[in-house]
Amino acid sequence: MPFRLDITVGNATHAWCDCARNPARRLNFGRSTYRCRVTAAAVDRPIRSRRLSAEVVLVLLLSLGQSAVYAVVSLIAKLTAGGPLSSQAAVLNQSRTPRPYLDLTYQLLGIFFALVPVLLALYLLNRPLAALGLSLQRPAFDVGWGFALAAAIGIPGLLLVYVAAQLGLNAHIVPSALNPVWWAVPVLILAAIQNAVLEEVIAVGYLMTRLRELGWRIGYIVAASAVLRGSYHLYQGFGAFVGNAVMGVVFALFFLRKGRVMPLIVAHTLLDVVAFVGYTLLPADWLRWL
Repeated sequence: MPFRLDITVGNATHAWCDCARNPARRLNFGRSTYRCRVTAAAVDRPIRSRRLSAEVVLVLLLSLGQSAVYAVVSLIAKLTAGGPLSSQAAVLNQSRTPRPYLDLTYQLLGIFFALVPVLLALYLLNRPLAALGLSLQRPAFDVGWGFALAAAIGIPGLLLVYVAAQLGLNAHIVPSALNPVWWAVPVLILAAIQNAVLEEVIAVGYLMTRLRELGWRIGYIVAASAVLRGSYHLYQGFGAFVGNAVMGVVFALFFLRKGRVMPLIVAHTLLDVVAFVGYTLLPADWLRWL
């Protein structure tokens, strides 16, 4: 990005400095030498912005953005299947093979590899975990706010799921379809933790931090985080999109105010554990409204 640099020596001496080509260029005027230093930052800024933008796109395509694309395709498939959306199922956790220990292996590998983008995002941010509120230094604060957020989101969320089901805006949600094996509940708890860590670190901690560095306005940052959260739940239906987007707004505002991701992970884990394990253990007649 070349621009004019005016340097006055004596009465008036002006010079051009093509800083895009040579940001550290020396300018000689008589016995004085000047170095164009400020222009290096001016040139590096758009380069860094492009690199950060590309980084965000790549991280999302490897994680929640990829899930969002598949969710949109899944929703289109449901809408074009010939029957109403409410007559179709959205299965969250399901067995991959009737062989119990092979299925367990698949489940654990799926949980592990789903967390790799989290490690990548934290590595790219290159800052202490405490900067995102991922430390264990304030357990009472994290657990207390986690339970409060879970209650604030979970109770209205159940009502929204019921209303969406009655209006035919959601598919029939099946939180767990694992075979009846001894390890089903522990794996569902691990899956809940994995979902919470992946979503809160990527959609809140990482994405919001990077968008602030890119100079986005706060309102756009909150909206981007919330829409992303809603989009990768579209496979469940339109009601799920709205409910999760609202949850995304609440969680994003909490992160902006408190600067901690850990309470969000606690809240999300609680919500998913109740949904996954509760669906597995409760009688089927109690869950028909889903």
